[in-house]
Amino acid sequence: MQVIRGLHNLRDEHRGCVATIGNFDGVHRGHQAILDQCREQAAKLQLPVTVVVFEPQPREFFAGDQAPPRLTLLRDKVRLLGEAGVERVLCLPFNDALRGLTAEAFIEKVLIDGLGVRHLVVGDDFRFGCDRRGDFHLLTEVGERHGFSVEHTRTFTVDDDRVSSTRIRTLLASGNFEAAARLLGRPYRLGGRVVADQKLGRTIGVPTANLPQPVRSLALQGVYAVVSELPDGRRLPGVANIGWRPTVGSTRPVLEVHLFDFEGDLYGQRLRVFPCAKLRGEVRFEHFDALKQQITADQRRARAYFAEHTLQHPEAGAQGPGLNNDDSLPLASAPLAREAVTSDSSAGTPADHDDG
Repeated sequence: MQVIRGLHNLRDEHRGCVATIGNFDGVHRGHQAILDQCREQAAKLQLPVTVVVFEPQPREFFAGDQAPPRLTLLRDKVRLLGEAGVERVLCLPFNDALRGLTAEAFIEKVLIDGLGVRHLVVGDDFRFGCDRRGDFHLLTEVGERHGFSVEHTRTFTVDDDRVSSTRIRTLLASGNFEAAARLLGRPYRLGGRVVADQKLGRTIGVPTANLPQPVRSLALQGVYAVVSELPDGRRLPGVANIGWRPTVGSTRPVLEVHLFDFEGDLYGQRLRVFPCAKLRGEVRFEHFDALKQQITADQRRARAYFAEHTLQHPEAGAQGPGLNNDDSLPLASAPLAREAVTSDSSAGTPADHDDG
């Protein structure tokens, strides 16, 4: 798959395609249905499928830190689009220049002169342009003059409700990872590269792999029972904190994972982390001893969860919590029953699990 960054990088060979436009945050089953439409038409016309996305996403440009957290970063979004059969991704920088384009100018610069679109798939409620005049009717009208057709997206529902990124964020925040996976078409996951940190966890026998996270990717915050995938493909159970770690101090959010019964050096390596069950929300601890006590309780509850949801490893026959494929991950439909947490602050205060 080819990624084209900006209109200035479009070449003659990029002209002529079946295209769609959107954020595609999460590349969920609703998005996948849109891509199916694109592929159907692309096969008929013998043309590639091109997806137009924006970076940052428009709501991030306008709302800044108040914008909804992302389900997928651009790198992961591009990978998922490629897996869904997209040949090209045109990533447009959403800036003042792009925001200032009228609807007609956007159609001309991006769709006609830039991509030479032959068929376009968009929602019938799609709006664009600085004047918000751009809509499905205008695209159809211009398409008739310039030789491209326009098709509206088919609504995709699960449990009689439309699949959307907003709905998935709500499910994740509520700890319903099972339902979120049904909407995504795969288990929700986080990841990143392991970096060195303060290594405080080692002093209490709980070493963690620390993976810094972009602020806009925090669809989850709290402590979770997780399954982590190592670079060699092994999947191991553990417990993870996602947040700002105010007890020890942090300038950016971190995903820190303690892998049960693991010994080894993971620095510099990439991990994929699948949250399976929410253990608790975020809490600020006044004393490190209180944090240590809570860490012990978190580990106990995570181990108990995986013990209760033990699945047969499909290859080796060894017992493990669904360590071989996504379908066997033990995803909870609600947070685990609450357990008393010692804290010096009210609920909702940022917290941490441990550090290093």
